[in-house]
Amino acid sequence: MPTIFSKIIAREIPAHFVYEDDLVVAFLDISQATKGHTLVVTKALYPTIFDVPEDVAAHLFAVSVKLAKAIQKAFHVEGLNILSNNGEVAGQTVFHFHLHLIPRYVKEELSFQLKNNMGNLNTEDYRERARLIKAAL
Repeated sequence: MPTIFSKIIAREIPAHFVYEDDLVVAFLDISQATKGHTLVVTKALYPTIFDVPEDVAAHLFAVSVKLAKAIQKAFHVEGLNILSNNGEVAGQTVFHFHLHLIPRYVKEELSFQLKNNMGNLNTEDYRERARLIKAAL
């Protein structure tokens, strides 16, 4: 089922493109959370990162680095957040894999807060979590 990004890629919905090749496109996010907020999107429809082939993901991340440097140069940014929500539980609303490149100018303009559970875990908890990830590779 086509997504809003599929429609943008097909030029059915207008967008301000900043990059395009055979595998990915990049365009300004309509929300512009900060000046230069850009989305990097796979051309093929992969709902989440779990579905993206590794070669496509590698290419998308390489393009994202180039775009991040271009955004830094164009807008003299102090920093940049890279954000990707994957799955409804993670806040994903458009089920077409994409990265947000969010330029940062001052620390207080946006807030991303992760819970720190360090005090609730012991060495065995970390060891077991690492073991499970390694086993899944």
